[in-house]
Amino acid sequence: MTLSVAPFSSMDTSTFSSMGVGSGLPLGSLMTQMQTNENLALEPIQSQEDSLNAKISAYGKLKSAVSALQTAAQTLSSTGTFTALKTSVTGSAFTASAGSGAVAGQYSVTVDQLATAQTLYTAGQTSNTTANGTGGTLTLTLKNGTTQSLDLTGKDTSLNGLVSAINGDPSLGVSATIINDGSATPYHLMLIANKTGDQSAVTSISSSNSALQSMLGFTQGTASSVAETAASNASVHINGIAVTSQSNTLQNAIQGVTLNLSAVDASPSTLSITHDDSQITQAVQGFVTAYNGLQSTIQSLTAYNTASQSGSILTGDPVALQVQEQMFGALNTVVSGTTTYQSAFQLGLSTDPTSGSLTLDTNALSAALSSNPGDVQAVLGGTSGLGSAFQTLSTNMLQTGGLFSNASDSMNQMMTDLQSQYTQTSDRISADMENYRQQFTALDSTVGQMNSLSSYLTQQLAHL
Repeated sequence: MTLSVAPFSSMDTSTFSSMGVGSGLPLGSLMTQMQTNENLALEPIQSQEDSLNAKISAYGKLKSAVSALQTAAQTLSSTGTFTALKTSVTGSAFTASAGSGAVAGQYSVTVDQLATAQTLYTAGQTSNTTANGTGGTLTLTLKNGTTQSLDLTGKDTSLNGLVSAINGDPSLGVSATIINDGSATPYHLMLIANKTGDQSAVTSISSSNSALQSMLGFTQGTASSVAETAASNASVHINGIAVTSQSNTLQNAIQGVTLNLSAVDASPSTLSITHDDSQITQAVQGFVTAYNGLQSTIQSLTAYNTASQSGSILTGDPVALQVQEQMFGALNTVVSGTTTYQSAFQLGLSTDPTSGSLTLDTNALSAALSSNPGDVQAVLGGTSGLGSAFQTLSTNMLQTGGLFSNASDSMNQMMTDLQSQYTQTSDRISADMENYRQQFTALDSTVGQMNSLSSYLTQQLAHL
């Protein structure tokens, strides 16, 4: 909603300095003064532009405050605000979080076993830098059926080189490191599955490089030079029902709930899933903050200083007054069909009669939630509740064809008219100044010629 009027650019006043040289008249200074006087006609237009730009900026602040209230109203009217759940757990064997689909309830959970990752390690080697044969391919097969190959052609096949090559290919499903046990053959190549659970375990390793095959050849369940610490699956009992998992994060073992296992505990822990009223309180408080922010913005933009008898940029502005009146009116939204509560003012909201600001009595809201949560949801978040009323009102104000859009169109047209007026006035001044310049130039020339003739006649008369 911003248009800028180009600054006036008439003829350069420095060109006036040469005028009057022939005549000796102060024509240059006269032209400069005339230029200054002519430019005074542009100042009222520029002043109107400055005022209009200030008003555009003020509307931007007002629109931003309405948008913030719209967002707060959307949160307040969201079903998720009133269906949010929280979890609490006795003991430290696991933590839990409730998401979409979870329902309130209480569960007995026993963590019998944690999921672990498979570990494989070779027999001790005397060196970690000596090559183990040349090139070849290393092939790993996992229990989940995937097979991955690592091409070692032209690569370092020492233990250090193998660690670098294996860790450089995450598709293999394992990570490598070297363990030094301090013995005469201290270096063991260790492979650790990247994921927990038996499905991510390596079932076989083979290589076309005979040296690597001798050192790393492995088939699960058969004897080889590679030792295995087997992977394990997580195991829990939920209300007596056995549940297993490939990882220590169990999703939807209880519908909509995520369990994060951290320790084995033979004693059952109690998981409680309850309604999270704090989400409702936060949403209402967020609405109060946004509403008060809008009121504060309106007051600062429309304030009138009685001492100096001066107003602010939007003092008496119909758009600002309309926003304030409609928003205040929406606070009185009344919901029908409820049994105990019909208005937000019955749930702890109140307005300051002087400033118009909202305050929230959280104790009153908590009491209402305890006694009749259904009514609270209907009044605050229902389809005809407070949040919905403010969401609809703010959307209507902000949408194309709404209050701010119409005001924007009007000011854009005013700015365009000012641009045209400024350009026309500037062009007229330029034409007038050019006319003056031509007249002064002719005057300078005529007076110069007369001065020259006068000087000549004076000289001739002096010789008589």
